[in-house]
Amino acid sequence: QVSLSGLSFCVLNKPSKTILHHSYIAFNKIVPPMEVLKQLKEHLSINKLFQQDFKDVTVIHDNALATLVPKSLFNKNNLSDYLKFNSKILNNDFITFDELSQNKIINVYVPYVNINNFIFDTYGTFEYNHYSTLLLNTLFEIHNGGTNASMYVNIRSDRFEIVILKNKELILFNSFEYKTEEDFVYYILFTAEQILLNPETFPLMLMGKINKNNNLYNAIYTYVRKVSIYNQETNFILKPKDKESFIQNFVLQNNLSCA
Repeated sequence: QVSLSGLSFCVLNKPSKTILHHSYIAFNKIVPPMEVLKQLKEHLSINKLFQQDFKDVTVIHDNALATLVPKSLFNKNNLSDYLKFNSKILNNDFITFDELSQNKIINVYVPYVNINNFIFDTYGTFEYNHYSTLLLNTLFEIHNGGTNASMYVNIRSDRFEIVILKNKELILFNSFEYKTEEDFVYYILFTAEQILLNPETFPLMLMGKINKNNNLYNAIYTYVRKVSIYNQETNFILKPKDKESFIQNFVLQNNLSCA
């Protein structure tokens, strides 16, 4: 999993469902793609586990250079036009897209091409997706499809994603940076207000970097009554020291589960 703020690695033995390796490297600041590539090369070179042939290799591109387009309006010749309204893109940026499992939405995004080229040169053929594609696909599976709108919040160290689903349809998707509990609560309540959700009645499910002893949980529970935390237990076998960080990566854990 590749972003300008860090790298995440996971190696899975599928037959035994054993996580052989899981690690996260956080950068001290946002760095350019060339520095990300440098860090990636260094990490792969010092660990012999990565110096082998793999049956499958997947890269998850985690950035804000993405936008959702209704499939009925999508034209693959207009990729840059979709992105330019909410992302700063360059004329030479490579733009691609994922089709979501819900089959009515296209996710248009800019992958890190230098990372893709290096992974191809190192491991050969591989798959890649945008982080938000995998997040939304997972939530489509979890959502019960009820007639009432449900809000899902995927929490990370410095940002979180809000997804609202109703009748298996995507009502809203957005990402927010936060520093304090007040930031966290504000964005959730503001989003609920825009969609006309009543904090007393709408279901809110939290996942990722969260538990009931967490300050974020206590803060939002003051204002939203129907709060729950997604069951983040895992069926994978992994080292005890890696368990907490692994289950807090909601997208990674659930997409390995689907592998």
